[in-house]
Amino acid sequence: MHDEAASLATPASPKQCREWLVHHLRELILTGTVKPGEWLRQEKFAQQFGVSQTPVREALKQLSADGLLEHVPYRGIRVVEFTLTDVNDLYECRAFIEGMAARYAAANISDAQIAELRALFARMQQRLGPRHIAEYRELNRKFHTIIFDASGRSLLVRTLAQMWASFPSMLWSNFSQTAPAPLPGRDKTDVQEHGAILAALETHDPDAAERLMRIHIQNAKELLLGAVAAAPEVPSRGGTPHARSSS
Repeated sequence: MHDEAASLATPASPKQCREWLVHHLRELILTGTVKPGEWLRQEKFAQQFGVSQTPVREALKQLSADGLLEHVPYRGIRVVEFTLTDVNDLYECRAFIEGMAARYAAANISDAQIAELRALFARMQQRLGPRHIAEYRELNRKFHTIIFDASGRSLLVRTLAQMWASFPSMLWSNFSQTAPAPLPGRDKTDVQEHGAILAALETHDPDAAERLMRIHIQNAKELLLGAVAAAPEVPSRGGTPHARSSS
């Protein structure tokens, strides 16, 4: 049981209670408090949070739909263990969809949104290194969110919002090799890539915005895959090897 959450006050209404549970269970998973492969028992969480099993069951279903949990027939629900294939597929999807979003954003982005991106970019440049890694990753999430919001394409916005909600650090926080700090040399190149994307949006250049966004995401994928692949491997679901994730 994870007692640090037991003292939190739960909302009164059923809907608010379910949303509250989704939020806090998601945090337990994404911070590694609840570990990859760990089985989740709804009766234990109901007791821990001081609620009935119904909202816990609904929250677990929501997190399963979000891709953070998986239901195993006759066994129950456990936290997903991400494989190298999962990492590759997530980033390939992102590169394609966010590239499209950046193209449309270049044509539609407002002066106010450009100003927000400039402010975020300035803060990102001041938050480099292991000491600021959590804040940098949150600024990065906001930077990307503004861009796909600016696309004005509702389906792209919904798809990417869901993707970023399920994987707010895009799996960088899910592996021990990359959770506590950026990879050597990545700080500088990451900032340069964000700056190039911002410049393309400022000049309303759709071709450059799409190309630079895809390059940026592909670069991040290759670095993450390389770091994770170098770690010891253990069997995962279905016998496919996966890198040992952070605890």
